[in-house]
Amino acid sequence: MMAVLQSGPYIKEQWKNVWQESSFRIKTYVGSVILIAILVYLPFFFKGIEKIEGAQLNDYILARLPAMDMSVLTFVLIWSMSIFILIRCIQSPAVFLVFLLSIDLLFLSRILTITLFPLNPPQGLIPLSDPIANIFYGGPEMFITKDLFYSGHTSSMFLIALCIPQKRYKQAAIGISISVGMLVLIQHIHYTIDVLAAFVFTYLIYLLGKKLAEY
Repeated sequence: MMAVLQSGPYIKEQWKNVWQESSFRIKTYVGSVILIAILVYLPFFFKGIEKIEGAQLNDYILARLPAMDMSVLTFVLIWSMSIFILIRCIQSPAVFLVFLLSIDLLFLSRILTITLFPLNPPQGLIPLSDPIANIFYGGPEMFITKDLFYSGHTSSMFLIALCIPQKRYKQAAIGISISVGMLVLIQHIHYTIDVLAAFVFTYLIYLLGKKLAEY
């Protein structure tokens, strides 16, 4: 099992060897282009879905949870995990490619599910303050309320957990992804079904992403 921190020469040698594989190069180029295109499109997509009227769900669990602003803790967990997976992607070409292709699939699937199952935001919703993520929503002052089914915060954290190879770090990351799911419920950003579905969709996406990343 590799340590979380690896020496520069070892990492460089891994990338040098794997870059000689044409399949790896092609999948990296294609996956990167798709990701860039998605990130450019997202602000327009989110702006559009805010104009669509959706269903208002009667959520038994949310109705019994007092709404609280958990933005700071959610922000810390999400971006700590994001930095961690970035480091792992740099250290491991295999982790990088699985995560790249899986995050593409995750974004595309959320665009599809949000479009097919429009929902109005839960009652008592408290806007999540995340100045970094808001860039992809259209600006620091922009808050999108209808990107609901399924939870992007929960799914992205769970995907990171699935992509981490070391068991002890994976277990901790799964715990964090569950915590983030609970936090967005406490803040009433998502319905319970959004969070539960995120784990199912993300696991299936990870399996497909892992298969596509084979080279």
